[in-house]
Amino acid sequence: MPLPKEQTYTSKDYWNLPESRRAELIGGQLYDMAPPSFKHQKLISQLSYQFNDYIKQNKGNCEVIPAPFAVNLDADDRDWVEPDISVICDKNKLTERGCSGAPDLIVEVVSPSSRRMDYSIKNALYSQGGVREYWIVDPEKERSTVYHYEADDAPTIYTFTQAVPVGIFAGLSINIADLLK
Repeated sequence: MPLPKEQTYTSKDYWNLPESRRAELIGGQLYDMAPPSFKHQKLISQLSYQFNDYIKQNKGNCEVIPAPFAVNLDADDRDWVEPDISVICDKNKLTERGCSGAPDLIVEVVSPSSRRMDYSIKNALYSQGGVREYWIVDPEKERSTVYHYEADDAPTIYTFTQAVPVGIFAGLSINIADLLK
């Protein structure tokens, strides 16, 4: 007896979801997203502020966009994700629907329901999709794991009390513990 087929979803299905439903489309599957906690949102807000302030002070051209914001990494309408923070330095990638192509930097703040997704599925997707730098900020473990995909280096793990250098922005380091005060 054949196994039942999993339903495969498309970009059309993704864009026709009700506005009240937050989900991501990865490999033809829809993944629902749980509402974030206060700590999760505070980290996103504070990190976005740090990135934006640096860009403004250095007269940069990058855009910092927090979730909800749709990102189509491969620009072929197959995968749509909503990173917690996307930093996009090529404004030609920005469209009315979101970002078409890989952001330069993506930050995911781990929630209990997103642990497997952030550390495994999205890590592989971002690595293959052309993202330059990926941060996994884990409030439960009080550590950040940083991948520099361009350099093909092993990830670096920082405790929340250590300054995390931002690879795409020379001279910027962020201490996550300071953001939670």
